[in-house]
This record gives sequence, C-alpha cells and structure tokens, in this order.
Amino acid sequence: MTLTLIIDRRRGIQMIGFYDYTVVLTYISMMISMYGITLCMDGHFKRAIVCLALSGLCDMFDGKIARTKKNRTDEEKCYGIQIDSLCDIVCFGILPIVICYKIGITDIIGIVCLMIYGLAGLIRLAFYNVKEQIRQNETSENRKYYQGMPITSISVILPILYMLRPVFPDNMFLIVLKVAMFITALLFVTNFKFKKPNNLMLSVLVFVVAMAVIYMFTTHWLMWRMS
Repeated sequence: MTLTLIIDRRRGIQMIGFYDYTVVLTYISMMISMYGITLCMDGHFKRAIVCLALSGLCDMFDGKIARTKKNRTDEEKCYGIQIDSLCDIVCFGILPIVICYKIGITDIIGIVCLMIYGLAGLIRLAFYNVKEQIRQNETSENRKYYQGMPITSISVILPILYMLRPVFPDNMFLIVLKVAMFITALLFVTNFKFKKPNNLMLSVLVFVVAMAVIYMFTTHWLMWRMS
C-alpha cells in the first residue's frame, strides 16, 4: 500500500477514461445535447432541435474518425462502443422526449408514446452493444447493415417534422408528432436490415440536417427582428 501511495504521488492526479481524438466528437455531441435539454426546459425548443441536429451530425462521423486510429486496443474498442451508446440515449433518447413534451405532447396518450419511444431506444442500444462487441471480436470489417433503424435517425426525423409544422394546424401537428414517435419506436426494435448510409447518403443527410438548422436559425432571427 505504501509503494502504491508513493507511485500515485509521483504521478499526480490521474483520470479514468479515454480522451484521444477518437472520442472527441462523441463527447461534443453529449455536451451539445445536454445544453439542448437546458434550452428546452427554458422554452427554447427551436434551439433545442438545432442541438439535436448538431448532435446527429457529430454522430454521423464519430465512428469514421475512431476507425482511422490503427491498432486500437480491445479496451479502446469496447469503451468506444459503450460511450457511444451511453451518449446516444441522452442525445437521441432523452432530448427528443423533452422536446416533444415542451412542444405540447402532454396528454396521456402522448406521454405513453414518449415512454414507449424511450424504452425502445434503450432496448435497441443495449442490444446493439452486445451484438457489436461480438461482431468486432469476430471480424474487423465495417458494418454494412443495422438490425432495425438506428436511434440516431431521430436527429433527421424530428427537425424535418418541425420544418413541416406550418403545413399542419397545431392540433394536427401534435397528432402527427405522436404517431411519428410511436412508429419510430417500433422501427428501433423491429428486426429488419437497415442499410448503413454510404458517403453519398451521408452527404445528403448532412445537407438535409444543415437546411433544417438554417431554417431554425432563420425563423428565430426573423421573429427576434419583428419583436
């Protein structure tokens, strides 16, 4: 014990975890979403949706960046799988639920839909962690398909739905949002092959999300100028 204390004093304070470039985007995504939750709680759900979209952009590229590091240890790979899913449940599980609640899904049916969404997202991420760890132990090839729809899809679905909000009357939009959240939840846990986006598809998704973000900022700026 004495020897251990001497070694600890020489080394100074040490931190657990990994802090290299392979996990930076995941950490940034987490912080953006936590900020989005605080914005949403203060009633700024438009800005919160922008945070959701930005977290989605980070998630699109964090895996690609992580795979650029050669000879990652088993610990680093396992940590990457776990930290990614833990961040995802906050970014794409909790944040969308808070956004939908603040937008107006507060009735009992809506709350049940949001609860089902949160549970389905949690089940999906836990299942993915188990399967992905087994897969990485068996092969070094990149995944070509997902089982079910990834939880990160909500970072594209929700901003697009909000962009379409002016098309629907207020009450109708809330109904559409409930149905969309329920269907999305089912797709999280339905066993079907969901093709992993290639570079072209990623470019399209980035463009769509970017347009949604620009739309949010533009409408917010116009409302601020008119007030």
